[in-house]
Amino acid sequence: MPHKWRRNLGSAQFCAISLMFLADDAPGRAPLPFLALAPAQVGDYPKPMLPAKVWLVGAGPGDPGLITVRGLEALRSAEIVLTDALAHPALLEACPQAEVRSVGKRYGEDSAVQDAINRQMIELAKAGRRVVRLKGGDPLLFARGGEEAQALVEAGVPFEIVPGISSPVAASAYAGIPLTHRDLSKSVTFITGSDRAGKEWSPEAWRKLATATDTICVLMGMRRLEEITQAILEGGRDPATPAAIVQWGTRPEQQVVSAELRTLAQVARHAGLKNPAIIVIGEVVRLREKLAWFDVKPLFHKRLFLPRPEAQARASAQAIRERGAEPLVMPMIRIAPTNDPARVERALDELGGYDWLLFTSANGVEHFFRALSKRGRDARALGRARVGAIGPKTAAALNQVGILPDLVAKEFVAEALSAALLACSAPGRVLLARALVARDTLPEALARAGFAVDVVPVYETHQVGADARERLKRSILDGAVDVALFTSSSTVTETLSALGAEAVELLSRLTVSSIGPITSQTLRDAGVRVDVTADVYTVEGLLDALERHFAR
Repeated sequence: MPHKWRRNLGSAQFCAISLMFLADDAPGRAPLPFLALAPAQVGDYPKPMLPAKVWLVGAGPGDPGLITVRGLEALRSAEIVLTDALAHPALLEACPQAEVRSVGKRYGEDSAVQDAINRQMIELAKAGRRVVRLKGGDPLLFARGGEEAQALVEAGVPFEIVPGISSPVAASAYAGIPLTHRDLSKSVTFITGSDRAGKEWSPEAWRKLATATDTICVLMGMRRLEEITQAILEGGRDPATPAAIVQWGTRPEQQVVSAELRTLAQVARHAGLKNPAIIVIGEVVRLREKLAWFDVKPLFHKRLFLPRPEAQARASAQAIRERGAEPLVMPMIRIAPTNDPARVERALDELGGYDWLLFTSANGVEHFFRALSKRGRDARALGRARVGAIGPKTAAALNQVGILPDLVAKEFVAEALSAALLACSAPGRVLLARALVARDTLPEALARAGFAVDVVPVYETHQVGADARERLKRSILDGAVDVALFTSSSTVTETLSALGAEAVELLSRLTVSSIGPITSQTLRDAGVRVDVTADVYTVEGLLDALERHFAR
């Protein structure tokens, strides 16, 4: 019996492969898996069970994509995470198994706070726990990682230091300012503008620094900005030296001001800049005019409201951050298994009798195969059934469970999937696994063509609570939202319901964007103006359309 491969084996998402075989006497029949092991989600490789100790992990400068691979490994294995205020909250998505304790400090707090952090690390590690101390930037550059490591050594607690991308290096890069340059700067000095509480601040040290290095990079210096710049000027630095301040570097909130050294403090105060920020002084600042790349993106600093369910919104949030925008994840619906599991179970028992199994969303794929797994079955249960998907995201979800779909619609709407199926298959028996509430366009079109269609809801959507609805309303009224990103008709319906009688007026304050014509029509039917509709019906396609809109 010859063997053939049907499933997608080239993806790095798999922790095992599936071997398929096809009987010679069944031409056109879908192959049956000989061995099918559960695939892993992206990044879900087996997590090492590490011994009890403390990891001092640099969280990077703010952009959650800038944490190191080793830092993520430590988070995924942590039992307790002690996190700083400047570590991006999205990093905590990597450690849902861990208890998270916020131990962030701000200037002027009692030094005993650090002693309490040290005690927590020591006590938890000695109790056999795996502890991650998550620190903004790099744990040893103008941070207290060195002090914490000393405390761990004295207590006999094993530890590991995981370096992070330091904030001055990253923030200056995101501002388009190289700290060194062969023609402009052959040296750079990092210095803190703060000190231990009670220790005298010496202008003399700053005067000596003024001409001793080409580029001066100051951390935590905003409280003494006027004193610092004045001392550097008194030390002999040219008053016309270019300088810049980068606030919230690497994040969508990033703000950069540039000025001559003599006016830097005045310009920064007028702009309202405060910590966290870095100060860069030197000729390299002139390069920002040509090298700025992050804060010139069309979506930079825009705040995009995402009403999708939280699990789906995470992937979208990452795509939004990569465009320089800020995702505001405020789910207006939550996804739950169907309230009629018996109906799903009957369909699963009859899987071998279907010619086609169709999916119109990644949620349908997830809940269908979860129900199949609960019955102790896997992809072999599909038998001769071929599989169709409404678009690439749904197809990708099928890939995650080891299925390479036989049919993917070229346009990501029900009409396109029905047309594609009618073009390639004679009438047969179809199982459509979808949401409880959905358009009937697909099953009706197939039924008219002679297909026997069983529509089986495998999941349903529910409204969120009153707190979430009020939070959305308040965010719009406060001007904290710029764009509404609607990715389905259900997100439209539930958002309108959440905003109530004021929905149309509140949404008129935003740029309203839609993933495709069906969602746009749902908005228009409700009286909502649609500013942007994607040409390619994916989140990436919608973000492309938004970039073109704002670029104009």
